[in-house]
Amino acid sequence: MPSSLLSLLRYRSLTPYLVSRFFASVAFTLARATIAWQVYEISGSTFHLGLIGIAQFVPALLVSLVAGAVADSLERRKVAMVAQTVPALGTGVLAWFTLQGAIGLPLIYLMVILIAGSSAFEQPARHSLLPQLVPREAFPRAVTVNGAVHMFALMTGPVIVGFLIDARGVWAPYALHVALLVVSLAALSLVRPAFASGERRAVSLQSIRDGLSFVRRERVVLGSMILDMFAVLFGGAVALLPVYATDILGVGARGYGLLSSGLEIGAAIMAVVLIVIPPFKRTGRALLIGIGLFAVATIVFGLSRSFYLSMAAYMVAGMADFVSVVTRNTAVQLSTPDHLRGRVSSVSMVFIGASNQLGLAESGFVAALTSPTFAVVSGGVGALVVVGLVALRNPALRRYEAVPQPT
Repeated sequence: MPSSLLSLLRYRSLTPYLVSRFFASVAFTLARATIAWQVYEISGSTFHLGLIGIAQFVPALLVSLVAGAVADSLERRKVAMVAQTVPALGTGVLAWFTLQGAIGLPLIYLMVILIAGSSAFEQPARHSLLPQLVPREAFPRAVTVNGAVHMFALMTGPVIVGFLIDARGVWAPYALHVALLVVSLAALSLVRPAFASGERRAVSLQSIRDGLSFVRRERVVLGSMILDMFAVLFGGAVALLPVYATDILGVGARGYGLLSSGLEIGAAIMAVVLIVIPPFKRTGRALLIGIGLFAVATIVFGLSRSFYLSMAAYMVAGMADFVSVVTRNTAVQLSTPDHLRGRVSSVSMVFIGASNQLGLAESGFVAALTSPTFAVVSGGVGALVVVGLVALRNPALRRYEAVPQPT
């Protein structure tokens, strides 16, 4: 293990933060995969898979900017803890009604809305807390380790879903989700920021405007967010995984669990690589290349009719996606003053929500109008176009270095 990685252990609150991150991330992907499977099991409709994305995006869009201002006004750790309690209650409700045989699509969508709204408060608080746990020079490495923990967790969840559904039924992963969040909350309660935070301001319309104005002015921050939003909006295939597993590849619930974890398996592999090697010198260029490779791998996945090729393509997409996540988070957080990090993180969450949740909707709706293959392949092509346009029009992002090298 590199000495630079071992040095992170000196920052005592980083360990419980990472433990909390791991269990919360396992819980997140567990719930996401279970909800998608249950909605498709009930409806048999790609259109309803698309509606999951809408149900997640709209509430997050409505409250995200306020949530960022809250994260910059109150203690970020406590904001994250309160916000994490709602998803635990929501999936507890889903587990109970599923076990009673009284579950229906309206209740599922209602819980999705509540969970998405609470996540809009948790994410900016959690993201803006990390820079308070380590000094600036250690932050790129801390982002990589944090991302690695997140991806290992995301890799675990879908596999558990597949086996639990097959062995016990859909209620079981919902119940496990509740237990995982309880552990996450216990770990997060031990976190204590070690580095001074910026000034705290009351939540107001002006404070929200300040965050938006900063994002608009900073070319690196804005370019990173736009690139992620449109590339992932077009290039995602997550919404159609139940269709590919059931109707195209014919691998059933267990195959669905493995396929759903493919992105995270690839990301976990890349996480190990990035932990060992030094951080990227040219952060902006690495971000552009990572998303470009993600788009190409998505096209291959869309065309594949072999489970093994599909797994391989999805793993490559995960490796490329992890590079883009680490470089984007590093660029955004280090380009932002601490007193604005909650608000800027909330704007970033809007962009990420648009890419992830509207991407689910786009995939589901396009597949309903055309075919799943056309939806995935055309999305990958669209993502490639976005990468090319951003690379041409944003030279500041192309040249960005998180930690400038001595000349």
